[in-house]
Amino acid sequence: MNLQETMFREMREKSVFKQAQTYAYDYLDKVFDRQVYPTEAAIANLKHFEEDMPEQTAEAADVIDLLHQYGSPATIPQVGGRYFGFVNGSSVPAGLAAKNLATFWDQNSAMYVLSPIASTLESISEKWLRQLFGLPDRTVAGFVSGTSSANFCALAAARYRLLKRQNWDINEQGLFDAPRLRVVAGKQAHSSIVKVIGLLGFGTTNVEWVEVDDQGRIIPEAMPELDDTTIVILQAGNVNSGSYDPFEEICTKANAANAWVHIDGAFGLWAATVEELKYLTKGIEKANSWAVDGHKTLNTPYDSGIVLCEDGEALRAALHSSGSYFVVSEKRDGMFFTQEMSRRARAVELWATMKYLGRRGIQEMIYGLHQRTVQFADALRQIEGFEVLNEVVFNQVIIRCATDEQTQKTMENIQQLRTCWVGGSMWEGRKVIRISVCSWATTVKDVELSVASFARALVSNVY
Repeated sequence: MNLQETMFREMREKSVFKQAQTYAYDYLDKVFDRQVYPTEAAIANLKHFEEDMPEQTAEAADVIDLLHQYGSPATIPQVGGRYFGFVNGSSVPAGLAAKNLATFWDQNSAMYVLSPIASTLESISEKWLRQLFGLPDRTVAGFVSGTSSANFCALAAARYRLLKRQNWDINEQGLFDAPRLRVVAGKQAHSSIVKVIGLLGFGTTNVEWVEVDDQGRIIPEAMPELDDTTIVILQAGNVNSGSYDPFEEICTKANAANAWVHIDGAFGLWAATVEELKYLTKGIEKANSWAVDGHKTLNTPYDSGIVLCEDGEALRAALHSSGSYFVVSEKRDGMFFTQEMSRRARAVELWATMKYLGRRGIQEMIYGLHQRTVQFADALRQIEGFEVLNEVVFNQVIIRCATDEQTQKTMENIQQLRTCWVGGSMWEGRKVIRISVCSWATTVKDVELSVASFARALVSNVY
């Protein structure tokens, strides 16, 4: 039997898919109770994957078995309730199941003709996102890998529009001798913004960095005068403190100057969907573009990033694609809203998650993240030796001990205990422990267990 015949047989018999499904269910059975970081033995067993490129075809069943036997134990169980190290969400059941189904569909969402279902779900998700965030009806969406890509697309659109106003077509004339554009951003802008500024040719040394307050929020009075050559970058959710820039005030000034406003809202933009938290995002509808993740706060499976832009023409022009073989439709052709052409159909699980939860479910889940965060912070304040440094406005807590050495050692102890997992950062020149509550699965009991782990890990002195 040749290779083609073998693969046809495996497709028809489906035994390898049933095997993978059995292993997936086994993983889910254990993931909520296992340690929140791989054991040393699990990491050591990754040696079983190390080999030269095989010459011969393997048995499909052996490949899947190898992945489960040695791969599953070496995963980070962030779908559980006690992973707080980075802003990584869990997966809502319907979203995870939809992604599994979509994996078998294996759709390319570049054009409607390639996947009518992907195009349709992108259009519906775009409308729902506008409604959830309260954005203008003209807002369009592109479905990308994450907020880094979404920021890139949005700022490319901003660059296109501001240069076009000055009769300069960036696509035809390039950057050489182009009119100068200004970029204004807070001093605690996320690293992905810094990356994109470099990629788009603005240059980080040319950015007009604005002073921020003790929570990382831009101080409105420190903003420079704006004009129609300016891109203003704000953030919804400081990666350490969780704070929000004063959108209403800054956007009003920017709109009057005809500047472009972009909001980096990777995890924090979702506060707009919760009645008790939407005060944090007041004024976001006055911006021109927004970047947000599904795989963080909304708890869609990886990867799921979204660029939103009220100037659809600018977004399409900045990310233009052309080819004689294209079959352009009157329906949505998704590749015109992203920097990619061929893409997997990310909107399937995004749509499924929003359909499953509904507006009320989204509000309940996201507000639940905030409640668990407040619980975490309140409990840590009761333990002598920990200091909570931020105003807990959404889902972030930053703490420190008396010295940097104690903070570092305590964090390492927490990681070694493996009850929960947290990471470190820097805040006002000092080392801190950063807690990000992003999983729908985090319960009151999970926080209690985690806080107890913090207490056990705390060191009183470091020599």
